[in-house]
Amino acid sequence: MSAGLRCGWGATGLLRRWLARDGTAWGARAHSSCGQADEASFSGGEGDDDGRRRAERLREMEEAGMILSPSLPPEPRPTAPVNEESLTDLFSRRHTYLRISLTERCNLRCRYCMPAEGVPLTPSSGLMTASETSRLASLFVSMGVNKIRLTGGEPTLRRDLVEIVGGLSALEGVDQVGMTSNGIVLGRHLRDLRGAGLTHLNVSLDTLREERFERMTRRSGKGLRKVLAAVDDALGLGFQKVKLNVVVMKGENEDEVLDFVELARDRPLNVRFIEWMPFDGNVWSREKMEPYAETRARIEEAVGPMAPTTRGRGEVAKDFRPEGFAGEVSFVTSMTEHFCDSCNRIRLMADGNFKVCLFGNDEMDLLGPLRRGYSDGEIAHLIAGAVRGKKARHAGMFELSRAPNRHMVRIGG
Repeated sequence: MSAGLRCGWGATGLLRRWLARDGTAWGARAHSSCGQADEASFSGGEGDDDGRRRAERLREMEEAGMILSPSLPPEPRPTAPVNEESLTDLFSRRHTYLRISLTERCNLRCRYCMPAEGVPLTPSSGLMTASETSRLASLFVSMGVNKIRLTGGEPTLRRDLVEIVGGLSALEGVDQVGMTSNGIVLGRHLRDLRGAGLTHLNVSLDTLREERFERMTRRSGKGLRKVLAAVDDALGLGFQKVKLNVVVMKGENEDEVLDFVELARDRPLNVRFIEWMPFDGNVWSREKMEPYAETRARIEEAVGPMAPTTRGRGEVAKDFRPEGFAGEVSFVTSMTEHFCDSCNRIRLMADGNFKVCLFGNDEMDLLGPLRRGYSDGEIAHLIAGAVRGKKARHAGMFELSRAPNRHMVRIGG
């Protein structure tokens, strides 16, 4: 047995190393820790035709499986700092708000979210487990995230939801853990979720009429009563904030705007009117999207001028309190008055893909590297690269309506 084979680097082992580093110079720069046997036997100077033919033949034999040799040691993977630097983009926006989608499944079929037939879902083996969600969330928190929101699909369909909330709320550095739900089965989980550390709650509801609820969600109108009951229960459980999300669509529910406003008169409820946004499968149209300015004008005509309330940097909603109201009225103006310049949000989807902009179609897989044993620093490198690629602003509603993106249910609301 040659010296090269004894040390684990036989003829083809050295050959593979030379081929990887320099496909034209054969052995001129090669060295073996076991002495000169390998280099003497299989290298010639540049221009040595016999040596080249011999090396080429060895390569062909190895590729044919006639010779087995150890593979090269893996190149070290790049890393990035596990700190806020890696979550700061090229426009100096520091990202401190992480939205995590827990599932792609939903028990409703809202028209602005997905088509009636539903959408293709990721197999369960391709979704993050509770421990994987916790591991990635913990990494993001170490990088400066202090606010987490759980979304879906419908997060209450996860049997381990309370466990996940408890784990996230226990992370040092997390100031709030929120969740967005459609409210259908929320009532049965509210007390456990509050006890596990859920601090903020958003409930999505686009109509207060049973027959319209059935048409808009493509499910039984009786679900409306469950949603409203869950909202009232939540208001009595000490959540720091309870919000009602209303997507306003012309010809669908714009005639209910004032009815929703009345819900905030005697309740400490934040009613948020959201401009309809384009996503795959929701058949968005400019004609059906009601601009924020129109919605606000209709409200102020009925209740009088609304005083703006304090708005923190990175908040997406314009918040107002009508005179004499216990609650607030807010507007999310993503289409007509974007807030990209102060965006601090990033998204981790249920399949472990990372998205830096709700409207962008660029994604970075984090679950695959996590399962392959990447370290925190190596995953941070992937995250940092995606964050640096975040654009200054989204493309605008007309361009977005033509651009490919996921269905909303597979992104997370």
